[in-house]
Amino acid sequence: MLAGQCLAVLRTGRAVMTNIGDGQFHKGQPVWVIEPDGSQRAADFVGEGELNAWFGGAPTVIVVYLDTRAGEAVEVDRVIPRDA
Repeated sequence: MLAGQCLAVLRTGRAVMTNIGDGQFHKGQPVWVIEPDGSQRAADFVGEGELNAWFGGAPTVIVVYLDTRAGEAVEVDRVIPRDA
């Protein structure tokens, strides 16, 4: 990530995503996001989040929920593959 990108992320609060091909998911893959109450929410994997790892936090992935089409950066430990 370039320094200018870091400043833009800090100003906007948006996570930057990367896709270098060595992650555990691939773009468009159907996944489940485990909610805090233990329920599962259907989503599609979009990419790997970079912001938290850059600042020492937990690794994140970017998903788009099927029910709302809203995107979110979630901890990778909360995401599991689902059968399409």
